Amino acid sequence: MDEDTLTTLKILIIGESGVGKSSLLLRFTDDTFDPEQAATIVYDVTRRETFTKLDNWLNELETYCTRNDLVKMLVGNKIDKENRELDRAEGLKFARKHSMLFIEASAKTRDGVQCAFEELVEKIIQTPGLWQSENHGRGVQLTDEDAGVATCGGYCSLV
Repeated sequence: MDEDTLTTLKILIIGESGVGKSSLLLRFTDDTFDPEQAATIVYDVTRRETFTKLDNWLNELETYCTRNDLVKMLVGNKIDKENRELDRAEGLKFARKHSMLFIEASAKTRDGVQCAFEELVEKIIQTPGLWQSENHGRGVQLTDEDAGVATCGGYCSLV
């Protein structure tokens, strides 16, 4: 990507109410955390029902998205809490099944937040169809060569 080019990227954060979407974004952009943050409409590792509804969110994304070259990242949030209902392996398996990047994070403690956005932007940069207007319809295919653990403290996985 040309260093002189300024590109605006649209990042859509979707998931069930109360999983921490706004908190993740505020932690990344302003380095703040508000425990009283109002619920908005990713998944919460302490609430299995937010994980089981991920297929619904993916269907919504595929139904209304006008592009087929999306970079998708699954974020398991609230890893700072003791009462986990989902382990990392379940999230990783789901992400692999749907060709998504995967990370676990905590907006409260900052763990994994910076890495999530950095990895997402890096993958977008590696997908020219998303930032070059003349290329439309190119898809991102994550293969076994893409698999591995990223370098952000063990929280990110490219699957």
